[in-house]
Order: sequence, then C-alpha cells, then structure tokens
Amino acid sequence: NLALVITTAVGGLVVLGATSLSAEVYEAVVENDGLAALDEPVLEAAVGTRTPASEQFVTHFTDLGGTIGMPVIFAAIVLTLAVRRRSWWPVVPTPIAAAGPVPRPGLGQDLTARARPPLIYAVPPFETSPSFPSGHTLNATVVLGLSAYLVMLGRRRLRSKLVVASAVVVFVVAMGLSRVWLGHHWLTDVMAGWLVGLAWLAAVITAHRVKMTIDRAEGAGPKSPAQVAGPASTARAASSRATGTRNGEHET
Repeated sequence: NLALVITTAVGGLVVLGATSLSAEVYEAVVENDGLAALDEPVLEAAVGTRTPASEQFVTHFTDLGGTIGMPVIFAAIVLTLAVRRRSWWPVVPTPIAAAGPVPRPGLGQDLTARARPPLIYAVPPFETSPSFPSGHTLNATVVLGLSAYLVMLGRRRLRSKLVVASAVVVFVVAMGLSRVWLGHHWLTDVMAGWLVGLAWLAAVITAHRVKMTIDRAEGAGPKSPAQVAGPASTARAASSRATGTRNGEHET
C-alpha cells in the first residue's frame, strides 16, 4: 500500500530528525558549549523586558502548560470532539500519547540533573527540580499538537486546517519562550522540550495514521463525521422519496 509506505516514511523521518536534533542539544548542555552559549545572554535580555504586570500575565499563561492545565485542556478537546462527531476514534491516540514522555519529563531531568537559572533571575513561584528539558514546553508540544491533529481530521478546507495548526504553533512557541522569560528554564531546556515533544508527537500521529490506513484497506476504519451521519441522512432521504411517491399515487 503506497499510502502506508509514505505515511511511515514521512513520520519516521520527522521522528529521526527531531530525535537527532534533541541529542545535539543534550550534548551541548552536557559539554556546556555550542547552543548552550546562548542560554545566559538570552535570559539576561529577557529579564530586562519585565514589568510587574507582564510578570503576572505570563505566569498565568505558563501555568496552562503544567501537569494540571494540559491534561484538562486535552481532555476537554477530545471529549468535545467525540461527542460532536458521535465517535470515540479521537480518543484512540490518547493512551499512546500518555505512555510517552509527557507524564514523566523528570526522567530526562534526572539524567542531566541540570540546575535551573539562579533565583535572582526567576519570577516566583520558584522551581527547584532539574531544568533539562522543559516539562511545560514538552507537555504543550505533545498535547496541543495532538489536539490540533484531531481537530484537523474533521476539517476539509485547507485554510481551516492552516488556521488551527498556526494557532497551536504560536501557542507552543509562546509557552516555551515564557519559561525562559520567567527565568524558570534555560533556552536549551526549552529547545529540547520542543524537539522531544515533536518526536513523540510525530510517532503518535504516524501510528494513528498507519492504523487508519490499514483499517480503511480492510473496510473497518473509523468513520468520519460525515460518514457517521450518512446512514441517518440516507434513511431520511429515502423516507422522503417514498412519501412523495405515495402522495403522487393518491393524486393520480
């Protein structure tokens, strides 16, 4: 099946590319060179742009990427899609995503045991867990990326899909940068969060696409919203035609 081969190849390339880049970032952090040289200058520049009002706003925003905010947002989106489309297929990728790095970014953090930026640069509330990678950034990348994918599956217009994808990209980038701006993470922590999250997101989406392709080939794939509504619509149309025919017979 050509579609299956293309899906697997594209997904595999994205996973491999994001994983390789995240390994480069990790190496730079461990050896304290390369991209890691940007960490302090970027943080110092961010500190100079803060105001009390902006600190409060960005703190509220970054809380959305925590271990409570992201699961709540994802659950609300998935359940809404399932109810509106009268199908549980949007829930299918959820267990796969949950089995990855989203619920346990601490594994990578413990691996490097990297210290967070000094408290003099940080905005309260302070965090003391290891810094690399950024869990908020990783959470937002996977959860919102998967949410966007599920939403776009139900949309046919390219423009609509681009709007959804663009909104999520802006949100995820802003989430990562907010962690640096608040002094809670170094820039390379955030970069690793984006890349690790992208790798896992690509793996989950690829697995889901492969399953959908196989199911369609076997004639047992998940139905789109239009397909779900199809039988009922067909039945109503048939009933209307039958009624019209009977009325015509009575008139003659």
